[in-house]
Amino acid sequence: MLEVKALSRKFPGADRAALDSVSFSVSRGECVVVSGANGSGKSVLMSLIAGLDRPTSGAVRLGEGTVPEPRVGLVFQDADSQILGDTPIEDVAYGPINLGLSRADARALARDTLARMGLAGRETVPARSLSGGEKRRLAVAGILAMDAEIVILDEPYANLDWPGVVQVNGIVRELKALGKTVLVLTHELEKVLALADRLLVLFRGSLVYDGEPEAALESEPLADWGIRNPLGSYAHVGDLEWTAGPGRAP
Repeated sequence: MLEVKALSRKFPGADRAALDSVSFSVSRGECVVVSGANGSGKSVLMSLIAGLDRPTSGAVRLGEGTVPEPRVGLVFQDADSQILGDTPIEDVAYGPINLGLSRADARALARDTLARMGLAGRETVPARSLSGGEKRRLAVAGILAMDAEIVILDEPYANLDWPGVVQVNGIVRELKALGKTVLVLTHELEKVLALADRLLVLFRGSLVYDGEPEAALESEPLADWGIRNPLGSYAHVGDLEWTAGPGRAP
């Protein structure tokens, strides 16, 4: 479904490439978590896959030679920035209308898609009054209404409380059940890794791990790559402080 080949992106004036010869492939229906510390290249990679930016070198190939290529849907870290309509039904109908559907058909599709994403009964409330988790559901509904086959969630847990995190994971489960290809970009592995088929780790623009999530937690130096290993134990209140420990990064 997705092939990334020797993808690089260097911005003018930068000392090093933001993304340096990254290669991997993602199968249809696979759920992949892409992790890495801030500045590791996750958002740059996302922008290149979604076609929002162009690589310095390398290529992104979508689909399996199909014409047209599968659509890529992107949920930004700031879900507010994706809201275009005053109400959820207007927001979700916006894309299908621009694809040529009649207003009536687009609104019917929007209503069905909102219900699928758990927003039934919220179709006509002010869109910006939704909670953080609901706004991400709204963004995904807009993507599904346009029949995107690849869905990218960029730091979907940012600024969310516990109920919001639970809502986002519900979105990931629903997308998997629909057979969508899902990429979740996050450094918060403890919130989503159990839903992943694979884990990719970026470090300073390079791909340093591509494999099974469990193996990475057991044998890879996640702390050296700026990621906290979520298998750390919380036995009492004194454990509830994140420290690197002696001789460990950062």
